[in-house]
Amino acid sequence: MPCFPLTLRTRVVLGIAVLGVGLLTSPSLVYASDDLHIEMTKRGLGKEVVITQGTREWFMLIEVTPENSVVLRQEKDLDRYLVDESETHDRPMTTGEVDAAITDYVNSVKARATKK
Repeated sequence: MPCFPLTLRTRVVLGIAVLGVGLLTSPSLVYASDDLHIEMTKRGLGKEVVITQGTREWFMLIEVTPENSVVLRQEKDLDRYLVDESETHDRPMTTGEVDAAITDYVNSVKARATKK
């Protein structure tokens, strides 16, 4: 059964809300770099990363199912979203692809984040 974009987006947002509660209680990796606070958490076959610096926050979730992969990226400053985008791949991403995408995202944020 095909997912319509609104249905998929609703599922992703609800999933993020549910997963966010788990993030607060059990991050698998937490470290600070250049005033950045980075938390990475394994989510089933995917991963999630939350990066904060002062009032800025970057978020990436990769959700992998047997049928597809969904990648969600958000960036916000205070309560204002600067980036809110998602993409769906028609196949499941491999563990290596998930790790590479998360690493690239973290490095991208590090390169763009300005020190305060």
